[in-house]
Amino acid sequence: MKILIRNPRRVATLDADGRSFGEGAILIEDGKIAALFEEPPPLSVDHEIDASDMLVTPGLVNTHHHLYQTLTRNLPEAQNAPLFGWLQFHYEIWRGLDEEMLAVATRTGLAELLLSGCTCTSDHHYVFPAGAAPDLIDRQIEIATDLGIRFQPTRGSMSLGRSAGGLPPDDLVQDEAVILADSKRLVALYHDPAPGAMFRIDLAPCSPFSVTEQAMRDTAALAREAGLRLHTHVAETLDEERFCLEVHDLRPVAYMESLGWMGRDVWFAHGIHLNDQEVARMGDTGTGVAHCPSSNMRLGSGIARVKELLAAGAPVGLAVDGSASNDMNHLIAEARQMLLLSRLRDEEQWLGAEEVWRCATSGGARVLGRSELGSIEVGMAADLALWDLGRLDMAGAQSDPLAALLFSAAAPRPRWVIVNGEIRVREGKIPGFDERAQAGLHNEAAAELLRRAGR
Repeated sequence: MKILIRNPRRVATLDADGRSFGEGAILIEDGKIAALFEEPPPLSVDHEIDASDMLVTPGLVNTHHHLYQTLTRNLPEAQNAPLFGWLQFHYEIWRGLDEEMLAVATRTGLAELLLSGCTCTSDHHYVFPAGAAPDLIDRQIEIATDLGIRFQPTRGSMSLGRSAGGLPPDDLVQDEAVILADSKRLVALYHDPAPGAMFRIDLAPCSPFSVTEQAMRDTAALAREAGLRLHTHVAETLDEERFCLEVHDLRPVAYMESLGWMGRDVWFAHGIHLNDQEVARMGDTGTGVAHCPSSNMRLGSGIARVKELLAAGAPVGLAVDGSASNDMNHLIAEARQMLLLSRLRDEEQWLGAEEVWRCATSGGARVLGRSELGSIEVGMAADLALWDLGRLDMAGAQSDPLAALLFSAAAPRPRWVIVNGEIRVREGKIPGFDERAQAGLHNEAAAELLRRAGR
């Protein structure tokens, strides 16, 4: 498809030079940005968008999620629980998850992400209940294909059950041989290392308190043999820190490094409780961080040292995290949270609007190893979001449209979203997607999951 975006009020390229321009045009062809014009010549295109009252940005990149948790949003018993208690409560419910429930949750979550300007998302799925279908991630990929979002799921895992000193129940952990075999199967079927790929697979043992040391080592070896990236939760809470010190006599980051789990092919979710030496080591090794501000606040986990991580050279991306600890799938709203949360630190550690936007776009692309995403430049993938500047909540905020999306609009919905050169959101709607019908299906699945847990 060939698309021309004409006369934008403002284009924030978020390229290395921070270029911004108004009017002109953007030509999209064969899934890429083909040209940027001050004045386009006569062209024959399949679709033309008049963006005269819109801001055009790169599509947002979500670096950490648990889509299945969309089924357990806002449960009263967990609303005031910190991470370990929150997990122990939810494990008893998640053990009832089946393939169809995951499919419903995935469709809801991915649609919400698209409707928040997100064009590429990771997902960390690590719950494989005993007796559930083995192809849970396959179903997620089918749904992402249908919605047209760029998808980079991770094959998560838990292998350290409660009886062996871990946190999850024994019936939610898997044998390590099963984990590795399924990882290899998914890679063979779906992993596409080519630039512009719609699907890639990464590997993601869940956490230091739910996966054995051997599983961490074996997963890293498999990932590096296959050219994949590695992902896990690290330094999220002080409970995790105490666990690592008691069991391994190491702080979480040192434990990860002892297992070969640092480097440019690794990213950690949260990365909150880091000392100065660990921040520097993250930068030296190029280990990335998925910053999850809403979840970090919701669970009382703490405030990540984003400014210092960026200064050290560590890749930092933005993430919504699971929808039972956020409890939304709205990535531009998460960017606002990132901006505001930084203001609770000393002033020299505050983040500016453009810094936040870069974490939400090119920073996230760097975390996921996607150099073709995250900016508006000729040759880059055509993943774009177009935002309405004529909304009532944007009135009076026009002097800096890019910042206005964070300062003035709490949870804006883009007018248009383009992924890989295809229109996926048109005038604020996903074509052919019935939001109310999907919400009804989702509520039914969520109620059934609670019923299975006796709630």
